[in-house]
Amino acid sequence: NKDGIVQLAELTIGGDLIVLATPEIAGLPYVISGLVAAGGLAAALSTADGLLLTIANALSHDLYYKMIDPNAPTVRRIAVSKGLLLVVALLAAYVTSLKPGNILFLVGAAFSLAASGFFPALVAGVFWKRANKLGAIIGMSAGLFVCGYYMYLTYPFFGVNAPLWWDIAPISSGIFGIPAGFIGVIVGSLISPAPSKEVQELVDHVRYPNLAGDIDTSGR
Repeated sequence: NKDGIVQLAELTIGGDLIVLATPEIAGLPYVISGLVAAGGLAAALSTADGLLLTIANALSHDLYYKMIDPNAPTVRRIAVSKGLLLVVALLAAYVTSLKPGNILFLVGAAFSLAASGFFPALVAGVFWKRANKLGAIIGMSAGLFVCGYYMYLTYPFFGVNAPLWWDIAPISSGIFGIPAGFIGVIVGSLISPAPSKEVQELVDHVRYPNLAGDIDTSGR
């Protein structure tokens, strides 16, 4: 209230500090607090390293090698992968510096976006023979768009502050993205030609790994 006196109601304690202070509050040696901090830092670094490697390798292999330069030598592919790793790390650091939310929201938002983008295409690709490339592209795009759009509308960080849909929190926006992804997969697959017989046989072997016989990939 700007009266120059610090009152009890004006004091706040960060949640992260509570975790670090818990061992000392319980009367344990201060070394335990250091171990708790080191354990959390090690877990965060190992998870971040794995995710960065996965993203960089996916971009370098699936995007650069498969779509841009299929004849790229191994040395160039490795260089591209390392460069993309640095770019993704810097981008992640920049987004984190903006402090868009606490760790709970960031993790939940990541799962919602991943589920909206990948879950419909993966499920339809395995359990529906009619699903094809165009359907997967449309489904993934639709799921990501709807999920991201709902977060943009309802999360305070973006400054829009639109009302919630059926009181669904932004962290749970995958509830809207997943159905949109399935609709996109179905519509995109039905308006385009069906997959080839070889692809449908591959789907059978993915769905039932114990099927006898080899997959005919000769196209005859």
